[in-house]
Amino acid sequence: MKVRAWLSKCSSSISISTAKDAIIPPPTHNQQLLLSDHSTGSSSDIQGSSSTTSTASSSSSSSTSQDSTYTANSSLESNLSILTLPSVPSLQKLSPDSLNLSVTTLFLTSLIKPNKQQQSGHVNFLAIDNHLLYAVSGSQIDVFDTINFSLFDSFNVNNNEYSSSSGSVKSLVFCQGKIFTAHQDCKIRAWKLTDNKQHKLVAILPTIEDRLRNFMLPKNYVKVRRHRKKLWVEHFDTVSSLAVAENLLYSVSWDKYLKIWKDFRCIESIKAHDDAINALVVSSDNVIYTGSADKRIKVWGRPFGEKKHILLATLEKHKSAVNALALNFDGSVLFSGACDRSILVWEREDSANHMAVTGALRGHSKAILCLINVCDLLFSGSADRTLRIWRRGHDDGRYCCLAVLDGHAKPVRSLVAVPPEINEDSGGDGGAIKVFSGSFDGEIKVWKVMVSSSIKT
Repeated sequence: MKVRAWLSKCSSSISISTAKDAIIPPPTHNQQLLLSDHSTGSSSDIQGSSSTTSTASSSSSSSTSQDSTYTANSSLESNLSILTLPSVPSLQKLSPDSLNLSVTTLFLTSLIKPNKQQQSGHVNFLAIDNHLLYAVSGSQIDVFDTINFSLFDSFNVNNNEYSSSSGSVKSLVFCQGKIFTAHQDCKIRAWKLTDNKQHKLVAILPTIEDRLRNFMLPKNYVKVRRHRKKLWVEHFDTVSSLAVAENLLYSVSWDKYLKIWKDFRCIESIKAHDDAINALVVSSDNVIYTGSADKRIKVWGRPFGEKKHILLATLEKHKSAVNALALNFDGSVLFSGACDRSILVWEREDSANHMAVTGALRGHSKAILCLINVCDLLFSGSADRTLRIWRRGHDDGRYCCLAVLDGHAKPVRSLVAVPPEINEDSGGDGGAIKVFSGSFDGEIKVWKVMVSSSIKT
C-alpha cells in the first residue's frame, strides 16, 4: 500500500506559476533591455505577397507596412548594445555590395491557426520534420504541411487522461520516430504520429519504471529546497529546452540542471548553472552548450572512455541573461543571443580553452530571443519585432547584415527554416530558403530568402 501511495504521489502534476511563462520577466518602464511587447508603431497585415531585392548597384526601401524590408540606412550597424558590451568589437563591417551579393526576400503567407480564440496567442516554439511544421502555442500544437501550408493536425497536450495540467509547451524535438515535448509541469512527453495522422501520447519522462528503479536509495535524491527532495531523474522546474544528437535526448530546465536521456531513461544529470537555463544546443561531435540567466554559456563534453560529461569551458562575455544559442554547420562557430541586444560570435581556439569571443553582431534594439544557422546564413529574431539575416565574409571573420524582415506586431519568439535542397525536392525553388517565424502576436509568417552573386558573367 505504501508503494501504491508513493506512485500516486509521483504521478501527480506539479504546479508551476504562470508568471514564469516567458524567458525573461514581464517588462516595466525601467527595463529597457528586457523583452517588451510595447508597440512603437503599427504594422499592416498584407494579404498578398511582396518581394524586395538588393544588388550591388542599388538598395530598396519600404515603409513599415511592407512585409519584407531591406534598406541601406536601416541601422544595420546600430551601437545600442555597446553600452552593455563595450569591450566586444563589432563584426558587421561589410555590406552586401562589398560581398557582391544580391539578396531577395519574399513574404509568402501567414499560417492561420484553428480555434484561435481558445488558445494562447503566443507562438512559443516552431520545429520542422519531414515537411511538417509543428507550431506550439501554450498547450496547443498545430501541425502544418510546409509544401502547401495546409493544416495537417491539431492537438492539445492537456486533452488526455495523463496530462490534464501539463502547462505550456516550451520546446519540441524529434528522435527515433517520436516527438518529444518539454513542459511547464517539469516533465517531458513523447508522442507518435499514428497511421490515421493523429498524435498519440506514448510516454511521460521520467517514467514510473525509472522512478521505481531509483526511489529506494536515499543517495538518489537531491535537495531542491529546504525540507524538500526530488529524485535525480526528475526536473523540478519548467523544462525550457530540448536537443537531440545520436539518439540521445538532452533537456535543460529552470531548475539549473542538464539531463541526458536514452530509451526513455535518464542516464545522467548535471547541476549546470547557478540560475535558470534558457538555451541548449549540441554539436555533431556531441559537445553540449548551455546558456543561462546567470549570463554564462557552459561547454560540456565526455572524454574518451569516460561515462560522464565534464565541464570543458565557461564562456563569459554577456552582461544579461542568455536566451538563444546556435552553431554553424561544423560546430566551429557558436552564436549566442541575450537580453543585452547583442549576438556574440565565438570561435574554437585551443589557446583560449575551447572557444573565444571574436566580436558582436549589433543592430537589434531589444533582446535577442531566437537564433538559427542555415546554409552559411544566421537568422536572428528579437523583441524588437524584426528578423535579421547575417552572413560571414570571405574568411576574414567580418559579417554583413544582409536584410531586415519586418511585419510582426510583437516579439519574434521562434525561427525555423527549410534548406534549399529540401525545397527543391518538394518542387520549390532551387537555392531558396523557406523561413518560418513565430511571434507573440500569434502569427506565423512564411518567408522565402535567396542570396546569390550579383556579378554578371
